[in-house]
Amino acid sequence: MVEIRSRSMANNRNEEGNKDGKSTVVEKGVKEDLKNILVLLFLYILQGIPLGLAAAIPLILTNRNVSYKQQAEFSFSYWPFSVKLLWAPIVDSCFVKSFGRRKSWLVPIQYLIGVTMYILSNNVDYYLGEPLFDGDEKREPNLTMLTAMFFFLNFLAATQDIAVDGWALTMLQKHNVGYASTCNSVGQTAGYFMGYVFFMALESYDMVTLPGFLRFWAVIFTISTTLVAVLKQEKDEGEIVVDGSEEDEQEEIGDLGVVDTYKLLWSIIKLGVMPATIGMLLTSKIGFAATDAVTGLKLVEKGVPKDKLAMLAIPMIPLQIVLPWVISKYTSGPRPMDVFLKAIPARLMMGPVMAWLVWSTPSWKQENGEFPLSFYVLMIFLYAIHQVTLYSMFVSIMAFFAQVSDPAVGGTYMTLLNTITNLGGNWPSTLALWCVDSLTVTECRGGNQGDGVEVQGACLGKDGADQCESMGGTCTVYTDGYYVEVAVCCVIGLAWYLAWGARTIRKLQDQPEQSWRVVKQKRKQ
Repeated sequence: MVEIRSRSMANNRNEEGNKDGKSTVVEKGVKEDLKNILVLLFLYILQGIPLGLAAAIPLILTNRNVSYKQQAEFSFSYWPFSVKLLWAPIVDSCFVKSFGRRKSWLVPIQYLIGVTMYILSNNVDYYLGEPLFDGDEKREPNLTMLTAMFFFLNFLAATQDIAVDGWALTMLQKHNVGYASTCNSVGQTAGYFMGYVFFMALESYDMVTLPGFLRFWAVIFTISTTLVAVLKQEKDEGEIVVDGSEEDEQEEIGDLGVVDTYKLLWSIIKLGVMPATIGMLLTSKIGFAATDAVTGLKLVEKGVPKDKLAMLAIPMIPLQIVLPWVISKYTSGPRPMDVFLKAIPARLMMGPVMAWLVWSTPSWKQENGEFPLSFYVLMIFLYAIHQVTLYSMFVSIMAFFAQVSDPAVGGTYMTLLNTITNLGGNWPSTLALWCVDSLTVTECRGGNQGDGVEVQGACLGKDGADQCESMGGTCTVYTDGYYVEVAVCCVIGLAWYLAWGARTIRKLQDQPEQSWRVVKQKRKQ
């Protein structure tokens, strides 16, 4: 049996005593939780701000002619959300009880985010290579410091995410806990929108600068964190004791220590189905790496204004809201990965299509340097198709995770699978950015070099282009590594799908329920 000892029955019920000394459970409606829902929504919005700002930096760097290897270096700043499982057990298990289990992390972390943003606001122009004084020349961006600062910022945001996710389960009443995921998706999307689209739009019209935008959010983080620390009380979660009876094998195991949680993760990884599952999750997105990571930067390089590219996110928002609901109708059955299998070839086909869009972009440019409305309509149409394939894979894999995760350790199980999935998207994207320059063949022609000699890697990045220009030459691109990468990724993706991926996914989907269970395996140890 599960014994619960707490002052208030575990965060989702309100007890009133009667004459017999027994308690009557009175459940409150959504109205009673409205303030808590708004608090959660605001916390998730704050979480999305650093993510949006990190997404805006590559477009700013593109206008400074940085190499794609440098873009790959900055892409490491996105990784904390993909590996947060490494320190999530520490956040869940170590806290100051008198202050609150979640507030012990949330409050100092959000103060740190505010301080980091303020420090970054004073140095970001220097890291981006902007002249410090009038008349100074622009310098090479300091990618190492820029990456380190945004990596730390996203590390803090990922840690805040762990704390808020945990607090959501106790802040809301049990029958309202479902609203936590809504707050998560809506809040993160809104924060990302403000940090990316809203900022890029204001910056393009010289209404705000990046340092000013960072300082504004530093103040917001500081004020809001102080209000949460002073005004928002954390409920007592109670103590849960599991005696290991057969019935309770299906209950969520909670309040594990740090060591026990890491042991649990290792027990899950040792399951017989996990090697194939991990291999599939880490390799399934190789075929889309060049399309997903490089296409947007190439469009900016071809002349598409970065603020217009950011604005593509606006018409995608209704689609992102509706798609999961539509797709979930086809993934709610016993074989959710059938949708995943059908989406892979369609998403692979989008690679050549998006490469064609990049290649044809200069031909759309008008004499005044602007692009016609028809070009942006075409971009929106193609990005919408890409979103359909992306969300089909996302919703189906989430449904599959929910289906196979052991209910006894569901939260940890799902977090592990989600972490591996995110990592499976990040490492190919970083590699794709890293290899673009190496696969590009250019030549500096004219000037002091006469007809020039074809040299692989010449004219790449700001230094190469400036050197060629200083000699009176012109950089000519013979082979763009982006198109090579799209072709290679598509071939690898198709080969993976036909030779191993589809067969492995079907086999995993056909595995019996017990092969995914970890509780009985733990008892044997």
